[in-house]
Amino acid sequence: MSQPHTLRVLSGTDIRQALPMPAAIEAMKEAFAELSAGRVTMPTRTHIDVPDHAGTALFMPSSAARFGRIGVKIVNVFGANRAQGLPAIQGLVCLFDSATGTPLAVLNGTHLTALRTGAASGLATDLLACADALTAAILGAGVQGRTQLEAVCAVRPIRKVWVYDVRAEVAEAFADEMGVALAVEVTAASSAQEAVRGADVVCAATVSSRPVFADADLAPGAHINAVGSYKPHVQEIPAETMQRALVVVDHRASALAETGDLIIPIEQGLMQEADIHAELGEIVAGQVVGRTSESQTTLFKSVGVAIQDLAAATRAFEQAETAGLGQIVEI
Repeated sequence: MSQPHTLRVLSGTDIRQALPMPAAIEAMKEAFAELSAGRVTMPTRTHIDVPDHAGTALFMPSSAARFGRIGVKIVNVFGANRAQGLPAIQGLVCLFDSATGTPLAVLNGTHLTALRTGAASGLATDLLACADALTAAILGAGVQGRTQLEAVCAVRPIRKVWVYDVRAEVAEAFADEMGVALAVEVTAASSAQEAVRGADVVCAATVSSRPVFADADLAPGAHINAVGSYKPHVQEIPAETMQRALVVVDHRASALAETGDLIIPIEQGLMQEADIHAELGEIVAGQVVGRTSESQTTLFKSVGVAIQDLAAATRAFEQAETAGLGQIVEI
């Protein structure tokens, strides 16, 4: 009879202890470098729509020799959950040893998704934003907006933040909470225009299917992190901005297949696939130069890819083992 097997279960709190934001940003640097170098196995993620409940289930597998792991994330996006007091994004990440296939860990996918998405924007901000960026705008005051701001503040000395959400009370709560958490001045804006027009860094993390700001509202030299649109009909960023900005993506194939931020302006003839300047990993590796002037508008378009989850989960798991974090369960 075989011996019982155990695995480590990591909660959101465990992940936060094991992988603080600066470490998460470093994990993203590894992930994107491996991805752009072609050393990642990562099938295009599978979508299952749940129209009766306005939801989508996403299945995201990946593996990479550098991490020695196989990862699978199942993440569910149900926007109507907010009315029930539930997170809009919920999921699990399963981690396996790539040498034996042995299950190693199950991680809170809700927290890991927010953390790694914020960390990717932090990395992009570090590589693309003006070095003296001091102001930021957050569009969308949900969980993801929080990690976006945390990541931006980890790589730039942000002093002033505006946050806008269609729910004014949610923006006010965000301002109070994040102002204290990050020791920075955060103000709830009355409109997206008010938030964006003075910002050196703009983070769009909404569920809007239409552009959430006007191109003319952007300050000269602004850097934009666009993380909300991951479906072909959903366009969070104005086509005019996509057309004129230096556009960097997390993964070309995934971005061109999934996000309306690119698909719609390409279909309208306003830009071409060749207008994508680079993948983030190409800039990490020094193969492509990013920003070339202080007045240039730069934009990081992220749809979120499975190697991010694998990298973050691997680093969190390794540190959790060292620190004795999480619960050990027998299966």
